[in-house]
Amino acid sequence: MKRIAVLTSGGDCSGMNATLRAVVRAGLASGLEVIGIQKGFQGLIDRLYETMTTRSVSNILQRGGTFLQSARCKEMRTEAGLRLASENLKGMGVEGLIVIGGDGSLKGGYAIHQQGIPVIGIPGSIDNDISFTDVSLGVDTALNNIVRAVDNLKDTASSHDRAFVVEVMGRNCGYLTVVATIAAGAEYSLIPEEPYDLDDICSDLRKRFQEGRTNSIIMVAEGAGKAEDIADQIKNRIGFETRVIVLGHYQRGGSPSVFDRLLGARFGQAAVENLIKGNGGMMVGLQGSTIVLTELITVIAAGIRPINPMLPKLANQLLA
Repeated sequence: MKRIAVLTSGGDCSGMNATLRAVVRAGLASGLEVIGIQKGFQGLIDRLYETMTTRSVSNILQRGGTFLQSARCKEMRTEAGLRLASENLKGMGVEGLIVIGGDGSLKGGYAIHQQGIPVIGIPGSIDNDISFTDVSLGVDTALNNIVRAVDNLKDTASSHDRAFVVEVMGRNCGYLTVVATIAAGAEYSLIPEEPYDLDDICSDLRKRFQEGRTNSIIMVAEGAGKAEDIADQIKNRIGFETRVIVLGHYQRGGSPSVFDRLLGARFGQAAVENLIKGNGGMMVGLQGSTIVLTELITVIAAGIRPINPMLPKLANQLLA
């Protein structure tokens, strides 16, 4: 193997640049030529790429997002687009591809692997919804962003006797919501994985108010309901002054945490090492403190990573 390529796809997350740096420098140290594909799979279709050097990845470790940029690519969902992307890779002389991204990106990577180009996937998703890895790239930084925001909100909530409904990312997975609830000391955690009763929440809020606890933070995953609707229902049922904060894309950005920088370095180095060993069609992941390999087809077939039931239980136990 003499030449490999790397791309970032789908939603960006902090730690992607740290991973790209590791891929490039580990590849060069192993005697490989490394090609950076710009704008994800769309860059494969449009042949947007550059040969990477050590200097290409200097001074990017501390930056959020991805310097190669990312994009959605509808063509990759078609046979013609997939064939073109694969032919372009072969035309570049690429003998192995590293794909950094979420579930859709991993599916795209596996499709290219089936075209005869070895692919290693690296899980990058702040939702932490990818199976066979305890944590995905970007999750830790996103959690720190959320907790920092909630810490600030608690100051103003306590100053004005208000409830805040805070909506965080997580269309199908409530990991960010429940972990942030525990870490920030929020009162309620509404996630897609567990049913909730607003009547019970309103009753509890009224009881808390009568006890003199006149402010609350309600964390809600975007897949568990719209924050505006939940806030309106609380206000209409008990008259409690309620405000809404939708953190949105704020959660994705910012300088990556030490954990995400180290995780990116480990994922990137392991991806290069396993391409060289001929272990294509795999995803690198973290289980415990160990980097492990899982077949991409197995990861894809598993679907959304189930939330550890200990986490919602702990969040509920700490509500007092």
